[in-house]
Amino acid sequence: MRDVTISKSEYTPSEKMTTKVQDFQEDKELFRYCTLPEILKYVECFTGPNIMAMHTMLINKPPDSGKKTSRHPLHQDLHYFPFRPSNLIVCAWTAMEHIDRNNGCLVVLPGTHKGSLKPHDYPKWEGGVNKMFHGIQDYEENNARVHLVMEKGDTVFFHPLLIHGSGQNKTQGFRKAISCHFASADCHYIDVKGTSQENIEKEVVGIANKFWGDENSMDLKDIWMFRARLVKGERINL
Repeated sequence: MRDVTISKSEYTPSEKMTTKVQDFQEDKELFRYCTLPEILKYVECFTGPNIMAMHTMLINKPPDSGKKTSRHPLHQDLHYFPFRPSNLIVCAWTAMEHIDRNNGCLVVLPGTHKGSLKPHDYPKWEGGVNKMFHGIQDYEENNARVHLVMEKGDTVFFHPLLIHGSGQNKTQGFRKAISCHFASADCHYIDVKGTSQENIEKEVVGIANKFWGDENSMDLKDIWMFRARLVKGERINL
């Protein structure tokens, strides 16, 4: 993925080319992160002993072009996930360098993980919004926010209903982090048709069909089955 403001630019293959890598489960070196005992000992507290890596990301937030497109709108990760229960899903998010409000740290609304999944869609930002950067439409703007200042190696674990996002990168460097959403192998898939998640299903399936050329041959469950990988224990239902 490239930031929307540089998506048409002709950058040479370098860190400027890619602002996010998703689904690195087949990359042996990057996937090592998802199997670290230091990570899994905490993940297991949320998921239980049978652990699936469901969604992997290497985030390379670019310097903002001036249009504030490096921001990530406030959202809930469960919006993207067609599996439940939510209480058996957790994200591990690790800073790869010092991260603060200058280069776009995470911002969270504490306690919102106790709520429900809210409707999401693209925010109406003047500078444009990156692909699939959906945001919640009806959150309480006066909610107290916490900005997570982190050092290299610091890791935060959070629930998929927690409302969170990140600010723009006001520096000239690229802000790097690595993350994985883990779930219990006891989780089950759901049909999101007719729910608030139907809009993201259509978008994700459309992109997948474009890349793999199999129009109308897959659904959201197929895509997440492709992403999932057992990291500990025994695969059960997922």
